[in-house]
Amino acid sequence: MRVSVVGGSTVGPTETERARTVGRLLGRREHVVVCGGLSGVMEAACRGASAVGGETMGILPTADPDDANDYIDTAVATGMGHARNAMVVMNGDAVVAIDGSAGTLSELGFAGVFDRPVAGLGTHDVPGVDAVDTPEAAVDYVESEADSGSRP
Repeated sequence: MRVSVVGGSTVGPTETERARTVGRLLGRREHVVVCGGLSGVMEAACRGASAVGGETMGILPTADPDDANDYIDTAVATGMGHARNAMVVMNGDAVVAIDGSAGTLSELGFAGVFDRPVAGLGTHDVPGVDAVDTPEAAVDYVESEADSGSRP
């Protein structure tokens, strides 16, 4: 399964550790981490997945694949800016959102449009986002919801 991990591009130590743990768990469970390919939550999740041999994909806002963080296995350069947020969500079977601001909020909107289950760790309190308390609960939730056929 592919899981889109979205969140803040500038985060503190708590969010960084949460994202790294989510990435590690997803990698151990042989899921692909899909993200926006840059810093913050994106980099931390990819770092966690890479540490356990997991696969990562970054869908970049820029036209240069070299802009990807060091933990991206497959960089997709779009040149689309924030419009690429739709592609980040569309390429996952489910979404884990950690922290975030306006860009993350747009990804949560796309998750609703594309009917993706969303686990939220300290992120926006909006319809369609199921709040969880731990990285483990986030990964368990997206696995359960994606397996239940909630994706069209």
